[in-house]
Amino acid sequence: MENFLERMATSSRDRVDAARSRESLADLTVRAKASPAPLALSLSGFDLIAELKLRSPAQGGLADSSFDPSRQLEAYAAGGAAVVSVLTEPDEFKGELAHLRDAASLLRPLARPVMRKDFLVDRYQVVEARANGASGVLLIAAMLSSTELDELIAAAAEQQLFVLLEAFDSDDLARIARLNLNHGDGRVLVGVNSRNLKTLAVDFDRFRQLAGQIRDDVPAVAESGIQTAGDIETVAALGYRLALVGSALMRDADVQRTIAAFVAAGSSALRERATCS
Repeated sequence: MENFLERMATSSRDRVDAARSRESLADLTVRAKASPAPLALSLSGFDLIAELKLRSPAQGGLADSSFDPSRQLEAYAAGGAAVVSVLTEPDEFKGELAHLRDAASLLRPLARPVMRKDFLVDRYQVVEARANGASGVLLIAAMLSSTELDELIAAAAEQQLFVLLEAFDSDDLARIARLNLNHGDGRVLVGVNSRNLKTLAVDFDRFRQLAGQIRDDVPAVAESGIQTAGDIETVAALGYRLALVGSALMRDADVQRTIAAFVAAGSSALRERATCS
């Protein structure tokens, strides 16, 4: 029986085949190059990647009929999120490329880059992200070979996109350590996901277990399972420079205030860590 990650990879390949039947990679590339230039990733202190997702396979629906995505995105920017992650996976997360396009259009005047979060398996999807307004993409190490990772990182650099390279365990990080992450002007972040994408279980202590194994030359991102400013302080004290937060923000009554509190808590913990080191 396929686990969750294997099912997502299979579905993703099917979507690539369907998309390629409608538009060739050559035509898509022309359209991508004609789109506005991706926004540069600007990081300072501790930063937050705020996520727009309508559904979580682990928690169910996160947005009711009254949900206003534009208002949510504006609150993300006003609160101080450095990046907005947008789910485009349609089956388990109810995402679509239109959500990415709309977010990019709204946030570009606010100088906030948007990242496509999906289960990418083909360079076609990287170009597709650029053509739909993304400034970055997520790549999941556990579902790609080292050769595939290197090819997709290079494809992202060609499209001037940053990459969040997601790891789950020591094996993922060992493979990432051997990759060439210096492709042109491409920028790479390395994330640790506390959620096991095969079982969907969360183990917050994974951040501590793996912190010392992340490459020193790239900013580290703590992903999943973060609910409070205290959680942010914990991961920042471990050396993570960013956190990706989704479900907690989607269900928050005062998103702008919460993001500001998260960024302040993380920045304070990073400063204290620097003082003690």
